Amino acid sequence: MAYRILHCSKSLINYHLCIDHSIAGFNNRGAELNDIIFLVVKYKKKTLCGLRGKIGEPTDQQPWPDSERYVSAYKLIDVEYAQPFDIRFLAKYGGKYWPLKYLQGAKPIKDQQAIDALCSFFNKHRVNHPVYLPSLSDSVRDEDNEDESLTIDSGELPEVLSEVPDAKINIMGTFQTIPFKNEMDVLRGLESLVNENFYSLFTRYNIRQSLLIPENRLFLSSGTEARGEKNIKGIRGIPDALLIIHSEQEKEPFKIALIEYECFGENKTRSQEKSNYLNGQIIPQLMRFAAAFSIVTDKQIRDQTIKVWVDKIIQYIYGKSEHIEKVSGWIKQAYPDISDQLVGREIDRVLTEAFQKSIQIVLIIDDLSDEQKDTITNVVRAFKLESGESIDFISYIVRLEQRICISNNDAEYALSVQ
Repeated sequence: MAYRILHCSKSLINYHLCIDHSIAGFNNRGAELNDIIFLVVKYKKKTLCGLRGKIGEPTDQQPWPDSERYVSAYKLIDVEYAQPFDIRFLAKYGGKYWPLKYLQGAKPIKDQQAIDALCSFFNKHRVNHPVYLPSLSDSVRDEDNEDESLTIDSGELPEVLSEVPDAKINIMGTFQTIPFKNEMDVLRGLESLVNENFYSLFTRYNIRQSLLIPENRLFLSSGTEARGEKNIKGIRGIPDALLIIHSEQEKEPFKIALIEYECFGENKTRSQEKSNYLNGQIIPQLMRFAAAFSIVTDKQIRDQTIKVWVDKIIQYIYGKSEHIEKVSGWIKQAYPDISDQLVGREIDRVLTEAFQKSIQIVLIIDDLSDEQKDTITNVVRAFKLESGESIDFISYIVRLEQRICISNNDAEYALSVQ
């Protein structure tokens, strides 16, 4: 267990969203289960702390307007609140460069005196409810200094590294981005490599709280395919994989992620080729997935699709004992008194409800611009579920990196060239 300070910079919006949703978002990886987090924000030239909590399970919920900045997010558990207090007293323990020592990258605090002081101050200011800070006027925001990350010039570097040796990033090696062969190749294809390394790549999904079904021929949406008619040319009616996500904290206990793998690979290298493929195939395919479970589709067809898919999922779950144990465990965790005979029926019910109320479409691709992502997000979110909520859209860009040189096996960072 480590103690960390999570700094929201000057964003009161992000600070309050973290409090409202009991979520911590990080722009690097490193936080671990049960680490203690102190949430702070820069406010009127002070650095104020108003929340303390433990890191819980990873979550795919990222409510911040600049969510693209955060590579990982976690639920906060055992949350406590404080009347916001200034943490600049930490300079007493960390010296001139205390922000680099304690705030940079939400790194673990290694100074026990600083930890003790932080805990003591929090306990003195503890309250029973969250305390929200009033919004600042534009003039006050302009006068406010930047956060305490500090701007270091080259002349200060020796002194900084003497005081805070880990302030500078150590590079473990150099890499070069090379194209996947295509989507489906078993040796160098995006889909096979991502499926094999799924949970290492996507830490927002916890292997204990989710079940990946990488069977791209297992599911078939009702409608044209169910009646034996041909698909739209080039557009499949099935996802490449499906992920069942379990959460104790969310309103819906199960969430369904429909995963689509797409790869421009070696064959589509020009911008126009990629744009044509995106607009002509990828977007229509994602729309097809969304429409299958949206209220835009006839309810009878939609219900039939859900029934078929839930039956297929249950068949898959009951095909392996470890799958049965995992999913049954989720049900028994939610309903401790449920009998073994009723577990299967409950699995059927919560899966059906997830298809009706909690679906996200996940695109895993080797190249996608911010503008293209925004376009697809708007298209997918236009489809509404029975709950009235929009279907979520999440995209990941996965690239294949080839090692050039490894120089430091203990470092955490690498440089790649594309």
